[in-house]
Amino acid sequence: MDKEKIARINELARRVKAGETLTEAELAERDALRREYIDSVKADLAAQLDNTFVVGPDGVKRPLRKKAPQGPWKS
Repeated sequence: MDKEKIARINELARRVKAGETLTEAELAERDALRREYIDSVKADLAAQLDNTFVVGPDGVKRPLRKKAPQGPWKS
């Protein structure tokens, strides 16, 4: 997710916090941007976990977890 999209999420959040009412289009945009952001964070975390290994007492290096199947996130 790029910085412009994150800035837009924050701008919409500040407007709501200030008491402004968002239009239907802005609400839909906010929801889509939030979903994209959450999916991005989940994908980044999954990539980190897939590339983390633990060395056991026997000296064998094992993945921290089995790799998750590729595809869209289910929420």
